[in-house]
Amino acid sequence: MKQNQHQNLQKLSFAALLAAFTTVATLVVQIPTPTKGYLNLGDCFVNISAWLLGPVWGTAAAGIGSAMADAIGGYWIYVPVTLIIKSLMAFVSYQVYQKLSEKNSFRARITAACIAEIIMILGYAGFEAVLYASPATALLGMPSNLVQGIMGAASSVLVYELLLKHVPHLHVK
Repeated sequence: MKQNQHQNLQKLSFAALLAAFTTVATLVVQIPTPTKGYLNLGDCFVNISAWLLGPVWGTAAAGIGSAMADAIGGYWIYVPVTLIIKSLMAFVSYQVYQKLSEKNSFRARITAACIAEIIMILGYAGFEAVLYASPATALLGMPSNLVQGIMGAASSVLVYELLLKHVPHLHVK
């Protein structure tokens, strides 16, 4: 019983740490876009949270950390949507990675990260189509979100590979 409580506390602590990293990575590096949004490194930790912590704790860390960044940054209208989109990204990233990792874990991470970023691009486009009552207006944000997605996928795979090199037994799941 104590061992299980210890493991749960360890997972909760690590999830909180990754949520904080996600928030900080989103807020510290902000490159403004023409659509009044910004490019950031938060998606790096969305994927890493999923791969390290699995579908429950990783999803929570990714969604909460990203939503906190929107709240702190004053993007209040995006907070609930970001929570949903980033959580879904992490959940799908984990699932795709698990299904493909037996053959080649590096390719599995690339594929998982790219699919997660497609969810982000389509998720925000869908939300903005409703928010602005205009699919055409929502399409204007897609190029910036595509660049964000490329940054997120590339940085998450790169950082995770570096982590594995230096901390080979890092898996917490």
